[in-house]
Amino acid sequence: MTDGYLTTRDKLRIYFRTAGTGTSLVVIPNGIYLSDDFQRLTAGRTLVFYDVRNRGRSDAVDDPHKLEAGIQQDVEDLDEVRRHFGADRVAVMGHSYMGVMVVLYAKAYKKHVSHVVQIGSMAPDSRKQYGPDLSNVDETFRTTLASLRELEADRPSLSPVEFCEKFWSVLRPIYVTDPANAHRITWSRCDLPNERNFMGVWTKYVLPSIERLNLTPADLADVTAPVLVVHGTKDRSAAYGGGVDWASYLPNARLLKVEGGCHGPWIESPDLVFNSIETFLSGRWPDAATQPSL
Repeated sequence: MTDGYLTTRDKLRIYFRTAGTGTSLVVIPNGIYLSDDFQRLTAGRTLVFYDVRNRGRSDAVDDPHKLEAGIQQDVEDLDEVRRHFGADRVAVMGHSYMGVMVVLYAKAYKKHVSHVVQIGSMAPDSRKQYGPDLSNVDETFRTTLASLRELEADRPSLSPVEFCEKFWSVLRPIYVTDPANAHRITWSRCDLPNERNFMGVWTKYVLPSIERLNLTPADLADVTAPVLVVHGTKDRSAAYGGGVDWASYLPNARLLKVEGGCHGPWIESPDLVFNSIETFLSGRWPDAATQPSL
């Protein structure tokens, strides 16, 4: 793997990591924490994982005027990454809230997108509540929230790094179905100030920008690229119902249902997830992907 920086038109440095040497480019925003697991997809491809602004090793922004665009600014930065690598068309892949962003990118930059992969994405309409058959608000989720509230009371006595590490030690179990796999959630990066400080940017700028979207089938009708929606049925962080809606709303999408999978569904079902993504990026729908109806 090779690490480096690129500079945006507004003079911000974006940190990236590449894996593979193939001619087909797959861009994975906010994906540095995925780089080890996703090595399986490098055959014939170059994967570009990068930190979005205010995350990881990319530059932070403190000018409110440059923050208020929220998720839409991330869309523009993704195109900066594409242009830096000199690719006319790229596949894009987004996990969690980045699953929303890559679809917005495919909507805004149609001619530059060949394929879209969403993994455990937030729902098209973040306000929508899903029933128990399409969500997973279980005892693990409730216990975790209670423990996080207790931890918040201890924040004044902890250093920022200590608080971050304790926060993630509490949070990890909600991202996996089997608690024995919690150690595989290595997403914290508590040594980096951007990661320790991102919650303020998230709550004030990024999340509100996503909540304003309220995407409908009509909003998504012009997303022409094929979209593979990968979603675990036991996802506690982003309800499985959101994946069903994405695959229903988008005109050229199919849903890869990962039975028993959680927010990192490749952890529970690596062969299903990676083989399906491999097939999709190679130009075919995986056999396990289906088209749900509204």
